[in-house]
Amino acid sequence: MVPGLPWRLAVAGSLGLLVLVVDQLTKAWVRDALVAGAFPMTVIPGVIEFDFVANTGVSFGLAAGFGSAFVLLAVVVVAAAAIYLTRARLVSRWEVVGLGMLAGGAIGNAIDRALFGFVTDFIATAFIDFPVFNVADIGITVGVAIALIGFMVFSPAAHRDRDSEASSAGDVPPEPSAAGSGDGADRTPGEGL
Repeated sequence: MVPGLPWRLAVAGSLGLLVLVVDQLTKAWVRDALVAGAFPMTVIPGVIEFDFVANTGVSFGLAAGFGSAFVLLAVVVVAAAAIYLTRARLVSRWEVVGLGMLAGGAIGNAIDRALFGFVTDFIATAFIDFPVFNVADIGITVGVAIALIGFMVFSPAAHRDRDSEASSAGDVPPEPSAAGSGDGADRTPGEGL
């Protein structure tokens, strides 16, 4: 079943807002805790730590130094997601969920860049050398993964395209005629008389 426009807007908007609010609240807490001298902080020993990083790049600290370009990119990504969700006829629920999370994360990091000139990152993995990240980065990464899975696997448009490719390639046998000629010519090879 293809979700209607009201459902798409409600779900994508709610998830985007949830990611955005949780992201901004956790970042505000981190900046306050930094002033109080609380970092670094072990959350789960050997697994997760909180440590403040002023990230001037994109998700996971990549491409540092292009802050204003990434604010513009976030605007473009959110606009593209909104246009897709409102104009595409055949969209899966997974795509709606993923694009809502992506938009919330993109807006969260764009707000940081616009207000502070950097993104507040603080979630650090202790068991592997991995860039420090934040809730917005999680929303972006998980949102993209969910949207892609939704588009490639669950999208009604993807099913329609596969079905039409299969029928044009001859992979789908032709429909039997409703009224056979009675002479056996409408049978497939190997079919009994």
